[in-house]
Amino acid sequence: MSSDKPEKEAKPKKGGGIVMKAVMGLGLLGVGGGAAFGMMAAGVIGGGHQEKQDNKPKLIKKGEQDPYAPKAEGGKEGEGVPEVEGEGGSEYRTAYYSFTDEFTSNLKQSNALVQVALACSTRRDGRVLMWIKKHELAIRSGMLEVLADTPEADITTVEGKERLQKRLTAAINKVLTQTEGFGGVDAVYFKSFIIQ
Repeated sequence: MSSDKPEKEAKPKKGGGIVMKAVMGLGLLGVGGGAAFGMMAAGVIGGGHQEKQDNKPKLIKKGEQDPYAPKAEGGKEGEGVPEVEGEGGSEYRTAYYSFTDEFTSNLKQSNALVQVALACSTRRDGRVLMWIKKHELAIRSGMLEVLADTPEADITTVEGKERLQKRLTAAINKVLTQTEGFGGVDAVYFKSFIIQ
């Protein structure tokens, strides 16, 4: 008789383990499904329900309306007259920004100073011009660094001045990219250029 008791105690209950495994499996499915739904809703997988909008400044063709064009200041001559674009050249309109103050800097390893008045251009919408104005202080700082890192010999030739223009353009776009996520300046122009 004593041999019957250990056999009864050693037998596991039937059905209890299967129910527990089923509940655990359903729980894991629920957690996995919830995580997958959350990732889809966030756009991590499956492309999401909404496409991400490209919010970069757009190229503006000649004759197109710029939705971000700066407002004209009142009382200027020619106000109310529509802008007329030429038929040749680039298919995109060019907008300019003129820096109000001149830039004066020493030159690299030289006693000479350079004083320049600058402007820049973009073929993109008016957001680029707004951003230049908004971040002009940081842009000026970056451009002064470029000027100070320029040897005097580099600015005495046309080729050297062209290289300087490209470096100044890159300096503006670097600041705009860091602050707004997009550059958009196409070129820098010298309005005046004096070496002392």
